[in-house]
Order: sequence, then structure tokens, then C-alpha cells
Amino acid sequence: MTRSAFTSTPFTPGRRSGTPRILSALAVALLLSISAMAADVGGLSDKLLNQAAAKYGQAAKARLLDWQNLINSGKNKSEAEKLALANTFFNRLPYVDDIIHWGKPDYWATPVEMIASNGGDCEDFSIAKYFTLKEMGVPVERMRITYVKSLKLNQAHMVLTYYPTPDADPLVLDNLITEIKPASERTDLVPVYSFNGQDLWVAKERGRGKRVGTPNQIGLWRDLNARMDKEDSQ
Repeated sequence: MTRSAFTSTPFTPGRRSGTPRILSALAVALLLSISAMAADVGGLSDKLLNQAAAKYGQAAKARLLDWQNLINSGKNKSEAEKLALANTFFNRLPYVDDIIHWGKPDYWATPVEMIASNGGDCEDFSIAKYFTLKEMGVPVERMRITYVKSLKLNQAHMVLTYYPTPDADPLVLDNLITEIKPASERTDLVPVYSFNGQDLWVAKERGRGKRVGTPNQIGLWRDLNARMDKEDSQ
């Protein structure tokens, strides 16, 4: 198997406005985990659509309906086609830093919030693609929301990685580029840790990383899922 950029050792980058805190591998293992909660996107109610239109304009409602059509039309397609559809849909949205968009240094938007407000940062792109593909039927076990260091930007970044098989060179869905490439071709990215709705891994020298248990602590993920549950109940 080709050695992937995603088998590199962890790093500890600095902090920038709008970029999540990236800790050392030890700190990640001890302090960070994600909730096992997995709020479903589900169908969007008229109430939620009208609330989005009232807050962000009628174009927000149209974008949300386009998203639901994307999910429904993609469910019977191959996983390669699903990846391309989700990646293209979200990468056309503008990048907006959290401090500008939400008035907070770090905020994980739900897919509904990102689409309705017409923008987001790297976390929002990755999270939105993850939940969209989950709704299309891509198994959670094949996806990871992955923190990396972008060597070109010299800063922390987030992408979505997809493993067609457990030991495969993962594919990288990135808002910085339009093409979905294998991690072995993304030598500009150095992985730190990754997670999905079930587990948390810390990057290590070889393989997919070291699993550090069942995650249940990270506040941003819990808050995100709580807001998704609220959206789903409307």
C-alpha cells in the first residue's frame, strides 16, 4: 500500500482566529472525544424552512431544498458518485471565518445553519459533507472528520476523509481544492487526529491511527448534535 500523508506523526500547531484549538496527541487522547450522538438530517419541515427564509432570505430556503434534493437523488448512486456530489455541492459555498460569520472564535455549524447562512469555515464544510454522505447511505465507519496541518497555509485545517476499505489510502474531501484526491497525493496535509460519530483516533506513524476509546466529551460536537436534534424536531 502506498504510504499516505495521513500516516505521519502528530504536530502541535499554533492558534489562529476561527481555527479550532489543535492539541498535542497526548492532550487529545486525554481530553478530547466526541459524542456518540448522531443526529440525522432527516426531512426538513416547513417550519424550519420558513424560519431559515425569515432569518436569511428566500434564497436560504431554496438552498436547503436543493440540499434535500441532492440527498434524495444521491441515495441510489455509487459511493464514488455520492462523494463527488457532496463535495461539489458544498465547495461552491463561500468560506467565511467563524469570528466574522458567527461572532465567535470557534463555532461548529450544523449543515442547515451553514447552507441557510450561505457559508462556513473548514470545520463546517467537513461536518456538512459527513452528515450529507451519512444521509445518502455511506457507512459512518468509512468516514472521518480529520484535523490536519496545512503545510501550504501553515495553519490548522479540517477535511473529510473516506476509506473505501479499512486499510485503503483514504480519499480527501477538502474545501481548499475541487478535486477529491487520495491522501498519498496530499503531501501538503499532515494529519493530527480524526473522529466520526463513534470513535476518536490520534495520528501515528503507520496505519489509520491509534483509537483512544469511545468518545463522549467534546463540547462543540455535543452542542452541534443538540442543535441538529432541535432542527429535526421542528
